[in-house]
Amino acid sequence: MSVQSILEALSFPYHEPRHGFWGEKTSTLNFCEETVTNALFVWLGYKGIRGCIKYSHPPIFFVTFAGYIVVGLGSTLFHATLKYPMQLIDELAMIYTTCFMCFATFSYGRSVRFSSCLGAGLVSLAWFITARYYKTKDPQFHQDAYAVLTAVVVLSNVWIMERILRPALKGREVARGRAHALKLPTTNEVIRRMWIMVVAGLGIFLGGYLIWNLDNMYCGTIRKWRHQLGLPWAVVLEGHAWWHLMTGIGAYFYIIWRIWIHRCLDGDEDKYLLEWPWILRMPEVAAIENDTLNKKET
Repeated sequence: MSVQSILEALSFPYHEPRHGFWGEKTSTLNFCEETVTNALFVWLGYKGIRGCIKYSHPPIFFVTFAGYIVVGLGSTLFHATLKYPMQLIDELAMIYTTCFMCFATFSYGRSVRFSSCLGAGLVSLAWFITARYYKTKDPQFHQDAYAVLTAVVVLSNVWIMERILRPALKGREVARGRAHALKLPTTNEVIRRMWIMVVAGLGIFLGGYLIWNLDNMYCGTIRKWRHQLGLPWAVVLEGHAWWHLMTGIGAYFYIIWRIWIHRCLDGDEDKYLLEWPWILRMPEVAAIENDTLNKKET
């Protein structure tokens, strides 16, 4: 019995188009696809919130992970119902969560007055994007706004990592002296692991974006393949589902990256480390015990 015969025997066809359970479609985009992949946002968001509570990370990251969960829940409701209010929850939560990351990045080490002004400015920016998008209903505007905000966060943190954090870590490494420095990861080791996280997160994120765009460009052909293959095997050809998975992982990576930068800027590289033993496990910034300082981070 051939592999093709086995797959056909274990598959079932897609439903024929019919009136939806939730009534008439009101969304401006028609991404009526499987929604199970959004569970990743809930799981990783819960993992992030649990870490924030357990290791007493700054509250802004708790809020950011809560927004991250809302993105996943909003996306689930949007794809399941194709209702415009659910679409707004999905898309605007992406903007608001990225604004939280902007606040975490630019308010660090600044005065209460500056942080208050920054917060007010970000609230105003979020309100402007919300109002304009609600009025124009232009998905390209939303995508451009999200892309610009994300680029600002990522590029700013790269600059902070190299121009501020690296010299600070190096200075403390020298000040500790050679004997103690051997108990901690060196500056180069810390920055190298940060770069691995940046490249991995960005690569996964952009890979998801590429797959989604290919799915949009060749929608007719890919849809034909999906119907020929049948369920459940055809889910591997759901481009937007891969977008959910890969952007969810990429976004989680850069939140964890910012937490790690924050802890190292605080001078707490002897109290916290990045737990990321292998590439298929989600990273986490965790507190370390004194007796683990004798082990170099690999």
